[in-house]
Amino acid sequence: MARRRLAFFAGLVLKALARRRSRLLTALLAIGIGSTVLSGMLAVYLDMPRQLEREFRSYGANLILAPAGDLGIMSLDAAEEAAEYLPPDKLIGATPYRYEPLSINRQHFTGAGVRFSQARKTSPYWRVEGEWPRRVDEILIGADIARFTGIAPGTMARVSGRARDGSPAAMDMIVSGVLTSGGSEDGVVFMELSSLERLLGGAGEVSLVEISVSGSEDELKAMVGEIEANVSGLVPRLVRRLAHSEAAVLGKLRFLTFLVTAVVMGLILICVATTMMTAVMERRREIGLKKALGADSSAIVCEFLGEGAALGLAGGLLGSFGGYFFAQIVGVGVFVRNLDFSFAAALITAAAATGIAVLASLLPVLRAAEVEPALVLRGE
Repeated sequence: MARRRLAFFAGLVLKALARRRSRLLTALLAIGIGSTVLSGMLAVYLDMPRQLEREFRSYGANLILAPAGDLGIMSLDAAEEAAEYLPPDKLIGATPYRYEPLSINRQHFTGAGVRFSQARKTSPYWRVEGEWPRRVDEILIGADIARFTGIAPGTMARVSGRARDGSPAAMDMIVSGVLTSGGSEDGVVFMELSSLERLLGGAGEVSLVEISVSGSEDELKAMVGEIEANVSGLVPRLVRRLAHSEAAVLGKLRFLTFLVTAVVMGLILICVATTMMTAVMERRREIGLKKALGADSSAIVCEFLGEGAALGLAGGLLGSFGGYFFAQIVGVGVFVRNLDFSFAAALITAAAATGIAVLASLLPVLRAAEVEPALVLRGE
């Protein structure tokens, strides 16, 4: 019995919509366009933290491990222990640096031992002319050094310095590439950390560790607190400029997304309310006749709310899929990356469009419920 009533009600609603399809098509189109924007903005909103993390990680590390006290060096073992307190799924890279005075062909520069495999993760903004070092006897030189010395990629260079015991140490190495970063790295000679240890000794010593890890500012602060509480011999420090900027940009973009969504929902509300009000005015005689035949106000209310819900659901589903393509346009234009299809955004859009359409139908429905059969049938 319940199924028959539901089928009868659905048929009644669909027939009422079909009879006025030209007028209701305008409302359906408005809901579809609004839902497209809503779905696209929701997909961007939900994926925005991940996209911004990728963008900000391209600017370098957001967490530094520095030596405690005034020693200027710390144990690599302590740094690796600290890295264990970072979630593996959020850790992008951890690059140890050991700075020492070095000479290339008897000209003095700052040298740095690094792990190049990690440096490529934590410093994606580095640009290398030539090739990244692949062997322990290869080095990178900064662009300023290359201009000053005239050394080009592929050149053999004599790298020398002072060992831990004060004795001179030297090694012939190949310049595999010239590094350009636009910062202090342009004046540094980089070699594999193990090569620097073999040249100068002092195995297991580093000057600092740069870490790139994804997460909000609050999550990063929690990680710093855990490292401080459990690891000695080093001091974890947030690169606050990056962490705070990421949070600020995310907040502003989310507010903008919310504002655009609110405006679009308001426009859908106005359009549906206007359409349904017009439909009620055109169908006053039909409503009066139904009441005269025994239909009560609740049946009239349910019929019009059903029409509004059907419009909202159809427009919401249409916009949910259109929003995917809209999200791709925003993703490529803003983040230069495609966004994944969000089922959550699609479901929220369909539910929101249906809810807004029902809400917009309330005032017209109340007007329909107030129709007096006798007056309408007399033509008043």
